[in-house]
Amino acid sequence: MSTSDQQAPPPRLAVPELLIGIGLLACAAAVAWQTLAIPVSPLYSKVGPTVFPYITMTGMVILSLLLILAALRGGWQPEEEKETPTDWKAMGIVAAGLVANLVLIRPLGFTAASVIMFVLICHGFGSRRPLRDALLGLILALAAYFGFARALGVNIGAGFIENQLNAAINAIIAMVRG
Repeated sequence: MSTSDQQAPPPRLAVPELLIGIGLLACAAAVAWQTLAIPVSPLYSKVGPTVFPYITMTGMVILSLLLILAALRGGWQPEEEKETPTDWKAMGIVAAGLVANLVLIRPLGFTAASVIMFVLICHGFGSRRPLRDALLGLILALAAYFGFARALGVNIGAGFIENQLNAAINAIIAMVRG
């Protein structure tokens, strides 16, 4: 019998990939549920506060359905990648970074909590340069904070660092204005 006569076995269900698709679909349902709770004034004719959440939810539903379909067809990972063991230590360090951000954002503020999270996640992904990671995390966190706080007027957790920088910026602006 030649190799062309042999049929490839049917693809097996890829359970981890299926769970990711179902999880994303559940997140899309949560977005829909929360979007329905947003009060919409009758003054909005076409574009109101729910348009972008619905666009996001639609994208999440489409992506989740594509992920579920891929899982039903055997998954998207190559076979040799499926056999690679999970690095639970690295995954734990990344999870610790996310939990640290949740726990520390109120007492320390957005910037400090984000820098700690950034350093831990970089370490989990294999970086062994914590000072470089902290500096890069500080730059990104300050850019995000001032983007929200100054440009959009949204307080995302001011702490000691943000309060000191805000006071310095306000002093400089007052000095320039005379």
